[in-house]
Amino acid sequence: MAAVTSVMRAQQVFLARIDGLLAGHGLTFARYEVLVLLSFSRAGSLPLGKVGARLQVHPASVTNAVDRLESQGLVRRDPHPSVGRTRLASITAAGRAVVEQATARLNDEVFTAVGLTAGEATQLVRLLEKVRRQAGDFA
Repeated sequence: MAAVTSVMRAQQVFLARIDGLLAGHGLTFARYEVLVLLSFSRAGSLPLGKVGARLQVHPASVTNAVDRLESQGLVRRDPHPSVGRTRLASITAAGRAVVEQATARLNDEVFTAVGLTAGEATQLVRLLEKVRRQAGDFA
């Protein structure tokens, strides 16, 4: 119980820090993840179904995040060039700028300041990976 409670509380601490920083960019963590995924994709766009699969979230969550990002001018929906009914989420230039700024702040203020040495962080990632694999989180 202590291990699970500690992991859950650490997640809450990190999420609060991340959400606080992202709010200044008009983002939630879920919307930030969509922007990062799109910015890393070869063409800057992906079918909505692939976004959900890669982020491991429900299609309704993807639709909600893309709706919000689209209303902010950070993402647009484009027709798929070869699959008639499929829509692509495409990152805009404004979306790229926001994700770059947000990532720089997160790197400076959260991701590099977790309170662990590099070796401890590596060990923690390995331990949590073991838990996730046992739960079937990885293919």
